[in-house]
Amino acid sequence: MGLLDSVLGAVLNGGQQQQAPAGGLASIISMVANNPQILSTITGMLSNDGGHGGLGGLVGKFQQAGLGDAMGSWIGTGENQAVTGDQIGGALGGDVLAGLAKQMGVNSGDAGGILAQVLPGLINHMTPTGQAPAGGLGNMGDLAGMLGGLLNQKA
Repeated sequence: MGLLDSVLGAVLNGGQQQQAPAGGLASIISMVANNPQILSTITGMLSNDGGHGGLGGLVGKFQQAGLGDAMGSWIGTGENQAVTGDQIGGALGGDVLAGLAKQMGVNSGDAGGILAQVLPGLINHMTPTGQAPAGGLGNMGDLAGMLGGLLNQKA
């Protein structure tokens, strides 16, 4: 069907392994399953019609915060550079992070940490060619439906 379907298939296959790599999609699914609000929050961040400008908007924010290389590694085909929750907060801004934290039902520090764990692997798997899609990753409904379907299959 599409890019996210192939991502979701890779997650399901990887989830059957004994040990998933840290920050891998299997660990992301586990985290989202424990806090479903993470799914809607991240979908809103990455979707074209979300309030953050989609993947392109996030790339711009990370570049302005001096984290362009990290974001580039997530989109690229090499190893993902790790970031901290504080770096995520710096890139997004305190007010934005506080809003995301509220959506997830956690405090700002935890929200930054969650995003630092989830975004690198998720963005990496959503950009398998090593390039961000010119048209973005899709609208919120499309992303939520595909990611929600993954959770239902995994359960």
